[in-house]
Amino acid sequence: MAIDTGVHTSGSAFSASSGKLVRAIDWRGAFWVASGVPALVLFSIGGIAGVAGKVAFLVWFVSMLMGLIQSFTYAEIAGLFPNKSGGASVYGAAAWVRYSKLIAPLSVWCNWFAWSPVLSLGCSIAAAYILNSLAAVPPADAPQVAAWVSAHAASIPLDSPRVAEWIAANQGKTAADAVAALLSTDAIAALTPEIRNWSLFHGTLGPVSFSFNAAFFIGAVLMLITFAIQHRGILGTASVQKYIGLAVIIPMFIVGVVPILTGQINWSNFTPLEPLKAAYAPEMGHWDIPGWTLILGAMFIAAWSTYGFETAICYTSEFRDPGRDTFKAIFYSGLLCLVLFTLVPFTFQGVLGLEGMLEPSIVDGSGVAAAMANMVGHGGMLTSLLVMLMILALMLCLMTAMAGSSRTLYQGSRDGWLPRYLSHVNEHGAPTRAMWTDLVINLAVLAIACADATSFFFILAVSNCGYIIFNFLNLNSGWIHRIDNAGVHRPWRAPGFVLAIGAVFAFVNAVFMGAGAKVWNPVALWAGLFTASLIIPVFCFRHYVQDKGVFPAHMLEDLGLTQSDLKTRKAGVLPYLVLAAGLLVVLVSNWFFQLPA
Repeated sequence: MAIDTGVHTSGSAFSASSGKLVRAIDWRGAFWVASGVPALVLFSIGGIAGVAGKVAFLVWFVSMLMGLIQSFTYAEIAGLFPNKSGGASVYGAAAWVRYSKLIAPLSVWCNWFAWSPVLSLGCSIAAAYILNSLAAVPPADAPQVAAWVSAHAASIPLDSPRVAEWIAANQGKTAADAVAALLSTDAIAALTPEIRNWSLFHGTLGPVSFSFNAAFFIGAVLMLITFAIQHRGILGTASVQKYIGLAVIIPMFIVGVVPILTGQINWSNFTPLEPLKAAYAPEMGHWDIPGWTLILGAMFIAAWSTYGFETAICYTSEFRDPGRDTFKAIFYSGLLCLVLFTLVPFTFQGVLGLEGMLEPSIVDGSGVAAAMANMVGHGGMLTSLLVMLMILALMLCLMTAMAGSSRTLYQGSRDGWLPRYLSHVNEHGAPTRAMWTDLVINLAVLAIACADATSFFFILAVSNCGYIIFNFLNLNSGWIHRIDNAGVHRPWRAPGFVLAIGAVFAFVNAVFMGAGAKVWNPVALWAGLFTASLIIPVFCFRHYVQDKGVFPAHMLEDLGLTQSDLKTRKAGVLPYLVLAAGLLVVLVSNWFFQLPA
């Protein structure tokens, strides 16, 4: 049966020759481009399990419900701008521009540095999957490991300093236990393919490491492939993404459903419903301040994945019928994510259990695809096939990220927030200069993401600080637009109580960031705030140097406003009070919630 992707090739009236994006798709095309979002579960399902323990499945479900409710605010404000691309951050910035020239571009900037690292982080995970397939590290129970241990049994005497160190770190164990553990470690190290340890150059950079290792070069190739596909424009991207999407979404459904149907779910893996006593340790804790801090940390990082389907409205100026397509694109993308972000973490936890989820290869993400595949395939050819499909899932995610983040840069440039050079499009209507910017920056970030799990989650946490700031500004932009632009036509209008819930969630997200960022790195919150502040010199250069303090006239054309209208602020001091309250919530949450000792 033929599948209509919503991509129309006959729209000859839509041309890139004007330097604008091309109206070539309907909501189904955006749905397929956004269908890469469920693959974001692969980025942090292990990390979230490591800090939330048996509460992990509930974290994913609650976070996804919050994302779905928030999306209705974004759907409304997107309808105000049928000629703009770039997503909710651009639409929200238009609400804040009356109140501060600096706050408005902050929304665009934070959305971009939240989405853009998906390229580097996704490439690092995909590269790890490929390395695991081609040059696997042998597991401790592998026959070759047992053979090596047998052959070198006398290499570690009972009075070795290594034995003493191991016993000191593992109270209650014997010298024989220490020898067995150390021999197993030595065997795995000896049998690990050399390419897994090879690096052209490596070092440290502040709180993170970087390495130009094999994973980096594999990831760089994947990134270039993504760039080549995106270069064809949204029409070609949606067409390619349809086929990859079908090949990926169906296996993820299989992973989410088959273990339930085959009775693999161990219901004891969900009780007791309590936090861990400490991150990455199997001992159960209590619902005290340290326990809540770990759960809030899990909610913080889950938001980076579960809220991501709002990228479906990045393509408003490329819809053939923006009024109809915008709401449908984000609504159906949200339903897809709700199903997959609920099913996959549920079966993952139900099959693996707490001990399985705390395995190092699960926590760092490198073994997630193999674990999911084994849940269905139980080894053999089927497992290998499912691993390859997970790699395709990540490729789908990479294309979603580059398509969305490059259009955020493009529209931010056209609206006068970011440097002018980013507003260029090629003959296919693709914002190539924005894409090149994404590519170069992410190649640098890739070297950090490929170094180790600590560096990977630092990048993820910092980028998510940007995402939470973006969500805070844009959830509040919904009611600001209602006040300042009450008379502007809205193709779809959210119920008032939904808009109010979204505004409340803005502050809930602020708690997640203030309390939860530290779970992933002690300086993640401050690094995220610093990265957000970098928009100040970037915007000042564009606005005061390139544009002489005047916004482009077309920026306000959708609202029928002029430069002088920006002086009218119907919401009064409310937006400023919201900003102050949001900052206070972040700082108080960071002070109040503390990690386990």
